[in-house]
Amino acid sequence: MPVPSILEAKTPREALDCVKNSGSSFLLGMMAVPRKRRAAMFGLYAFCRAVDDIADDFADSTIRLSRLQEWRAHVERLFAGEATHPVMELLQPGVAEYGLAKEDFLAVIEGMEMDAAEDIQGPAWAMLDAYCDRVASAVGRASVRIFGDTSDAAPDLAHHLGRALQLTNILRDIDEDAGRGRLYIPREALDEAGIAAEDLDGILIHPSFDHACRAVARKAAHHFDLADAALLKCNRRRVKAARLMRDYYERLLYRLLVQGWDVPRFRVSLGFFDRLGLMLRAMMP
Repeated sequence: MPVPSILEAKTPREALDCVKNSGSSFLLGMMAVPRKRRAAMFGLYAFCRAVDDIADDFADSTIRLSRLQEWRAHVERLFAGEATHPVMELLQPGVAEYGLAKEDFLAVIEGMEMDAAEDIQGPAWAMLDAYCDRVASAVGRASVRIFGDTSDAAPDLAHHLGRALQLTNILRDIDEDAGRGRLYIPREALDEAGIAAEDLDGILIHPSFDHACRAVARKAAHHFDLADAALLKCNRRRVKAARLMRDYYERLLYRLLVQGWDVPRFRVSLGFFDRLGLMLRAMMP
């Protein structure tokens, strides 16, 4: 039986079981990674899941920040050659083999600290972009190293695809995030839509909320376009997982655009056959 939370894992095997039983859409992308490199992706996801759980699951901001500080120490020790948590034991071989950068892991924690310090509501575009860089594009930078793509376009792919995926997640998870007191739709987009309401409930049911969300969708689509340009310059064989996640999330974004963000809203997802089709397409030479 998997442990309830990856934070409670006692062994690397338990941490890996948590990853495999998470139900995350990112598992689909991991299946497109060659088996030899897949273990490193599991370790990367386990780390992201652990720090994300801290930012989401502890009500008191002081506790959240303190626990994230502990994970900063885990990262420092890991890059000094010592794994001090089962998640870090799972991650350690990939760090050594693929030259992963400590700065990317610290950036992920910085992004989680943004969530942990206060409930983000209506951030400025610049703040949202910084958040996306830390919680998503930093993961992309680590991922392309694991994929083994050393092309000059790989950093651009991580930059733009990370943002495209995170913005799509934000648009999909609006009501789930609101349940935690968060709203990542930028204040500028809300203002442009004429939404003057300050309270979260008022914003979510405002008749112009759909207009504000579509501004974020346009930004996501722009990053998908720039990610596509980078993909054309990357090693096609190495970035199959990135192409798979790109296709998966762009399809999610399209369905969100069709449904819109007026109430009532429903969580958009892709079914089994959609996933299977995307996987088969990604595996094509």
